[in-house]
Formats: sequence, C-alpha cells, structure tokens
Amino acid sequence: MLKARILLVDDHALMRQGMAMLINAEPDLEVFAEADDGGEAIAIIESEHHPDIVLMDLSLKTLSGFEVIKSMQILIPALPVLVVSMHDESVYAERALRSGARGYIMKQEPGDVLIAAIHEVLKGNYYLSETMHTKLLNRFVTGNNESEQLINSLTPSEFEVLHLIGSGHSSQEIAKLLSRSIKTIETHRANIRLKLKLKNGADLMRYATQWISGAH
Repeated sequence: MLKARILLVDDHALMRQGMAMLINAEPDLEVFAEADDGGEAIAIIESEHHPDIVLMDLSLKTLSGFEVIKSMQILIPALPVLVVSMHDESVYAERALRSGARGYIMKQEPGDVLIAAIHEVLKGNYYLSETMHTKLLNRFVTGNNESEQLINSLTPSEFEVLHLIGSGHSSQEIAKLLSRSIKTIETHRANIRLKLKLKNGADLMRYATQWISGAH
C-alpha cells in the first residue's frame, strides 16, 4: 500500500514527535519530513520531495502561519493543508480557510479525530468541527455584518495582533510571542485602529476584548 506522505510543521519538538508516532502507526500514512518554522517548511515544499498533505500550527517562530499557508498554495496550488493549532477554532478557523487551508483541528482533540481529519482532507474534502461547520453555514446564509467585513480587511499579522490584544497581552508581550519588534507591533496596532475605525488605544482594547468574547 502506498502511504500518504505528511509534512509536520510545528515549533514544538515534543508535539511533532507525538503526532509522528500517532500518524506512523497508521498503515496508509507516514511522516516523511518535519519543520519547526515557516522558512524550513517552504524549503521542503520547494524540494523535489513534495508531501501529499501538510499538518501545521499557526504559531511559528518566524513567519505567520497564515503567510506560510499562502506561500505553499502559490508553490503547489493543490497541496492540502490541515491546521493543527492550540488557538480557538471559532476565532482562527475561518481565517485559516481564507488563507488556503483545507481544515482546522484543535490540539486538544483525541488522536482518532486527528487521523479522521487527515483522511478527510486527503479525500479532497474540508474538515471542521460540527460546531464550526454550523457557524460558517449560518454566516453564509445570513451574510457578514459590517464588523466581520472590517475584521476580514486585516492582514494575517494584524489579525494575530488583534487576537492577542483581546486576550489581554501588552505590545511588549505580543512582540515576544510573535518574534517581532515592539515598533512593528505598534505599527500593526495603528493600522488596526485605522481599518476598524477606532479613535484610540482604549477603543482598540475594548473592541478586541468584545470581539474575542463574541467569537467564543
């Protein structure tokens, strides 16, 4: 039996090791390569040994996970990407799909759910939890409101910064979490205020907190 070749992209070695053990126990799946950041993942994609599917986190050391997905889609448009993340699906899944991912699963899900998600995406289908599937279907039927349209205007990096602001992190903490300079984070904050039509930092904090609460 030919095994589907899987590329794991996660900056935590123990997480990669655990997923690899789980995946390699399946008769039709094998992990053929691993990467701990976006640049390394792109280099593997550019090599002659293309994966059949990529499993990746969104929180990486250098590039934004969203940007990595977009770059992969440019290199190999049909390459399926399944996001495996600690970030709340209700906040991040839609953005991941817009970037080109074929599915989203949270890291706390049991192993059999991960294997099922891999098989579903390999079939050419999308994979989301039932709750998220229903949420997106309702949004499709009712249409996006103005607030959602403004959120969708944010770049991937601005989106990540908004989420971290809503989670209570300072600019210094966000810079450390995203491996960016404080100046870059402050620029993102200014751009977010402009795009969301907010007057000042207090309004941004209030908006981000309410948005996170509403998304959950």
